[in-house]
Amino acid sequence: MVIRSICTIFADDMMKKYLKDLTVRAVERLHERYVLLRLTDNEPLPEMLPGQFVEVRVDDAPHTFLRRPISICNVDRERNELWLLVACVGEGTRRMGLLREGDRLNCMLPLGNGWTVLNGETPAACKVLLVGGGVGVAPLLYQGATVSAGEVTFLLGARSAGDLLLLSEFEKYGRVLVTTEDGSLGERGFVTQHSVLTRERFDLIQCCGPTPMMKAVARYARQTGTPCEVSLENLMACGLGVCLCCVEKVRLSGETAQHTNVCVCKEGPVFNIDRLLWQD
Repeated sequence: MVIRSICTIFADDMMKKYLKDLTVRAVERLHERYVLLRLTDNEPLPEMLPGQFVEVRVDDAPHTFLRRPISICNVDRERNELWLLVACVGEGTRRMGLLREGDRLNCMLPLGNGWTVLNGETPAACKVLLVGGGVGVAPLLYQGATVSAGEVTFLLGARSAGDLLLLSEFEKYGRVLVTTEDGSLGERGFVTQHSVLTRERFDLIQCCGPTPMMKAVARYARQTGTPCEVSLENLMACGLGVCLCCVEKVRLSGETAQHTNVCVCKEGPVFNIDRLLWQD
């Protein structure tokens, strides 16, 4: 596979972290449960890589004491905007969904390690499949937007057509394929049942979404011998590897029998599936 020669960029210890009060430029309600926040700053936004995340302080939520980790959905350099796709499921995220234009949001960024970067050194024939479900589609948009070499296919799944998010944005950066459980758009079923997986082969799969979906995609990748990365969604309260609430057991690098515990917020959230113990 051509992709095996490409190195993942581990950014957490190399990139400077910032604590910024960003200004809400726009709030777009995409769905009854999802909002897209477009944030900006008076200064140019810092460097951020696809797959990284931010820790957001939620004000005016009495029972929300810890920051909330939100994937970087996109970075629009021309408009100096950071996009955050928020699933409003708890008190903290519901409060974020009530933000209005001009409000300020305190963010610590960028955090974690992201996807393998597909750039000018990547063979032009490289085919990458980006698989997402629910709010897990968020980090795939920025990855697709930054691919400067290779061919991008997005495979997005949801319960119904109304639950699919940002389709027009994904279409700007690659081919978009869809599955819905009720068959209201695209092919009926789950992402791992889409016919493209039997018709075509890919050089790299990158996936984010509900854990059962990611495990199913990982099984497919192993069955076909396709390198695969997944973005874990463990609870990450501090984002700095201090609180230890996001620990995941992984294989030691280069070892198959020895395991260790790592903080997903520091070593991830993106991992090659060969390091995870899902199929053991």
